[in-house]
Amino acid sequence: YSNAIPIILGQNIGTCVTALLSSVGTNKNAKRAAVVHLSFNIIGSLVFLILFYTVNAFVGFPFFNDVIDKAGIAVVHTTFNVFSTLLLLPFTKQLEKLACFIVRDGKESGSEEKKLPLDERLFEVPAFAITRAKSVTDNMALLAENSLISSLGVLGKYDEKAVAQIKTDEEQVDAYEDMLGTYLVKLSQESLSKEDSHSISLLLHSIGDFERISDHSVNVLSSAEEIHAKSIEFSKDAQEELQVLEGAVQDVLSRTTDAFRKGDLHLAGKVEPLETVVDELVRAIKARHVARLQTGSCSIEYGFVLEDLLTNYERVCDHCSNVAVAQIEVAQDSFDTHAYLNDLRYGNETKESEQFQRRLDRYRERYLFPDSDTAPAAAKEEPNK
Repeated sequence: YSNAIPIILGQNIGTCVTALLSSVGTNKNAKRAAVVHLSFNIIGSLVFLILFYTVNAFVGFPFFNDVIDKAGIAVVHTTFNVFSTLLLLPFTKQLEKLACFIVRDGKESGSEEKKLPLDERLFEVPAFAITRAKSVTDNMALLAENSLISSLGVLGKYDEKAVAQIKTDEEQVDAYEDMLGTYLVKLSQESLSKEDSHSISLLLHSIGDFERISDHSVNVLSSAEEIHAKSIEFSKDAQEELQVLEGAVQDVLSRTTDAFRKGDLHLAGKVEPLETVVDELVRAIKARHVARLQTGSCSIEYGFVLEDLLTNYERVCDHCSNVAVAQIEVAQDSFDTHAYLNDLRYGNETKESEQFQRRLDRYRERYLFPDSDTAPAAAKEEPNK
């Protein structure tokens, strides 16, 4: 035991070399993680050895000079790791500060942190690679959501800084899609379980929709710039109608990103009825605009801008529907989206269709125009649409 214990502790420190080599060429946070791993083992070994030999000097362990066997090695190794974990767990913040002190931020840290943390070395354990890709996709979804919400804010109050930020975010979302797409396609060529394969399919399907949502935020921004440049003013009725619609659009988008990030199928099931309400609101606003044109209370110029906005809002919600339905379909091991939506909307007294109708009625009541006591009339859709 007297010889084996230092060797076992030294072996723990030696395994850190693998982590240090793996951190070469990665970003600063990856290097810091390797430093934390090394610091954990060095500090734990020093404290363990000091305590062990101090106690042995005063008390004398009876097993100190005994021959160690396989079970003894396992016990020492486990004891050391449990001891080190209990010792250093309260000092995680200090370990983090130590790592940041050793691996310091440089002049290029800002641009470096923007790189996507997708490492192909994780392909050896596909589940880890998928988890990492999912985390990055979650960031992409939040960025796309925030971009659209910001563009809606610019419609109400034009802000040059917000405009620049929206365009920057859109470029970042494009970068997310390119790198995630490449990464996931390569990962799909590995030996995967059925569950991992489905997860990759969901991610590949969703990144395109989130990227398109970000594109539509830029389109809304273009409409805001046109309104600002031409000093276009909406009528009070038009403003109130758009506020109702934009509230519904934000609701759809928020539920979609939350459902995707949390893997919440119950929340995902609420997206489709909300998307249907948005379609109804869009049709109602178009009909009201035509009526205002006929009475001369609205201009054709405003109508062009309105048409662009309505088209973008409707398509944003279409992409939200795509993400939510894909999430549900993957969970059910079914990939016939067309059949799923038809059964949902036109199914004969199925549990899903009844639940869809209840939610649809509830959301119709939630999103009413100020001058209306009833929800907008829904145009009868053909089952194949």
